[in-house]
Amino acid sequence: MFRKLSLFIVLTMLLVVSSIGYAQEGTRVDVYGRTLPEDAADYELQVWTELCDATRTEISISSVVTVYQRICGLHGYDQYSDPLVQLDQNMQLFPGAATHWEPTEDGLGWLFYLRGDQMWSDGTPVTANDWVRSFQFMADPVNAYDFVWMWNGVIEGWDESVAGEISPEEIGVVAVDDNTLLMRTQNPFPPFPATMAYWPPMQAASLGEPGNWTPEYILDPETHVSAGPFILTEFVAGDHLVLQANPDYVGPNTPWLREIRGIYGDQLNSSFLALQNHEIDRVDYTHLKPADYVVINENEVLRENFRPHAGDFRADYLLFDTFNPPFNDRNVRLAFAKAVDRVSIVDNVINVGGAQSAYPAYNFLAPGFPAWDAQGDFSDVQAYDCEAAQGLLAEAGYPDGEGFPTQELKLRGENEGIMSWYLAAAASISQCLNIEITVNNMEFNAYMDALLARPTTLTLGGVSYGMDYLDPANMLGVWKSTGRQSWRVAEYDNLVTEADQIVGDPDKRMELYHEAERILVEDVGGAFLFHRNLGALFQPYMVGGDCFTPDNQGISAMHWYNDSWCWSDFYITNEVMDYDTYRTP
Repeated sequence: MFRKLSLFIVLTMLLVVSSIGYAQEGTRVDVYGRTLPEDAADYELQVWTELCDATRTEISISSVVTVYQRICGLHGYDQYSDPLVQLDQNMQLFPGAATHWEPTEDGLGWLFYLRGDQMWSDGTPVTANDWVRSFQFMADPVNAYDFVWMWNGVIEGWDESVAGEISPEEIGVVAVDDNTLLMRTQNPFPPFPATMAYWPPMQAASLGEPGNWTPEYILDPETHVSAGPFILTEFVAGDHLVLQANPDYVGPNTPWLREIRGIYGDQLNSSFLALQNHEIDRVDYTHLKPADYVVINENEVLRENFRPHAGDFRADYLLFDTFNPPFNDRNVRLAFAKAVDRVSIVDNVINVGGAQSAYPAYNFLAPGFPAWDAQGDFSDVQAYDCEAAQGLLAEAGYPDGEGFPTQELKLRGENEGIMSWYLAAAASISQCLNIEITVNNMEFNAYMDALLARPTTLTLGGVSYGMDYLDPANMLGVWKSTGRQSWRVAEYDNLVTEADQIVGDPDKRMELYHEAERILVEDVGGAFLFHRNLGALFQPYMVGGDCFTPDNQGISAMHWYNDSWCWSDFYITNEVMDYDTYRTP
């Protein structure tokens, strides 16, 4: 099933090796001196393991270095310091490394006040300069940061630094003193604190400085330092990594787990079986196939431990190069959008076997997201209507598809299940419009290079996008002409920019965003296909504590963005002794 040794053998070996130095068998006290919850298994059994993807190209365990190539993407990264802010299960901000924050008097910046008691594992304090250096690293064009667009038009000097016009040291990220961080913005930007819920900093002293960056320190247990809840103790690229609870951690996310492990293998095809064999502790929805959902829904224990949630309000859509034929013609784009029978695809391809993986989308913002189209003001624009689609294509000069060039739908390294969604969409368009569409499931990084290239090399693409922070400025911002789409409408840009800067009138902000999305849908910047239901399957002896407390919508799950503090709530119950797992050989 896996390379080298079987997963169970590898896990058993890791258990023996990594248990050295921890408490003796039967210990009920963790490394922080706390007594474990009454229903928790003994401390030596507080181990969490997941399967990592052996096929991915991965380069770091910090989002400061990369977002799209993070190592062991389900859990192995960003455990080594706290973000400034966090989100609870109701998507409300609460303190992380910062105790509080406030806008500057001129409205062109934000002040974050650090706890002041956090330390790196080498004994040096966490200071505002750690964020300063981390943001300078991301803004330095020599590092070709893959999420640089996040603060385009937002942080003062960011755009100029990214373009190589000024030094990264000139951007508007300043240490006022050791415990006060100033983030200057180009314009008033009310949702700015929410953008800080990711990107916990790297240590400034280890990261280096412009012209002498050394981010690789974080991958070597000999040079690794952590101010977060876990610390890296083992890492063999493409084989395994081990994180142990950081005994010196001081912060809001103190873990009950003593260890997190990642074992590399065939993540897509082996995760579900490995969970059934109690070799791993969680399977993400992206690694479950339709046949797996049949098994889950027929098994009471599995069914009860699959926890669905809204996640990052992710939408799957088709994107177009709207600057060149044939998709520079709105009629062609709208014909494609109206040729997709979303309901049939959801019922017969996606949600088979009892799965609830997605539902039809006719716009970008998913239900429940701020400013979403709750009244259905433009829900019929892209709705399935094959006859209307055929008429639009004929009006564009391609009656019955005659003369329409063969199209290649490029995908972003999707797994088998997600790829089937796009194959079905392409088939629906082909059948309705009598045109030919081939599908090319590209390597992830090659796809992103093509997407972000200017001019783009994607004529027709399929991709999903979910929030990076809970505000329409984020989701709708990716469609501005400075974002990653090859689509431009000046009125759309102006509406989003105006809404981004409104202070003190949230209703007006949401109204402007709503009108902007109307333009996006009606001009068919993208053909919106599905909104995803996210979720994950857990072992029955996993307890989430407050992380699994029902939110204000009654959902009990590990939500997108609350994962940093969820790790502090997870623990293994004594029910684990009823199973034959890698912890109990």
